[in-house]
Amino acid sequence: MDGRSIRFLGDTNGCVKTINRVSMSIEAIGCCGAYCGTCKVLAGNDCQGCKLGYAKGVRDLSKAKCAIKVCCMQQMYASCADCESYDSCDIIQAFYAKNGYKYKKYKEALDYIKINGYEAFLRVADRWKMQYGKYF
Repeated sequence: MDGRSIRFLGDTNGCVKTINRVSMSIEAIGCCGAYCGTCKVLAGNDCQGCKLGYAKGVRDLSKAKCAIKVCCMQQMYASCADCESYDSCDIIQAFYAKNGYKYKKYKEALDYIKINGYEAFLRVADRWKMQYGKYF
C-alpha cells in the first residue's frame, strides 16, 4: 500500500473493503450521510457499511433492514442528498430527529453535499477520524 490507501482487515460476505484515502469512493458515503470511509466500526468489521457490496451483488438489497438505504438505492441515488424529496421525506427526517449528536452530523453531511457536491465532501471527509467530522 502507498500510505494513501487503507485496506479494511477482513472480508464481509466476500466484499473486500479497500478505500483510497485521496479520492474516496462515493460508495463510502452512507445514504443518510454517515461516512464509512473513515468509520472505525466498519474498519473493525463490526459493520458491513451502508452500500458496500450491493453493486457487485455480494449483498441482497431485498434483505436490507434500513428503510433509508432501501429507498435511496432503489432510486439509484448516491445518497439521499440526490433526492428531490429530501427535505420533506418522512423516513430521513425521522432518522435525523432521533436523539444523538451523530444524527445531526449525518444531516450536516448531506446538506454539505447538496450545496458543495460529492467531490468537495470527499476532500473534507478524508481528514476525519470517524464517520463524521468538521468542515473547516
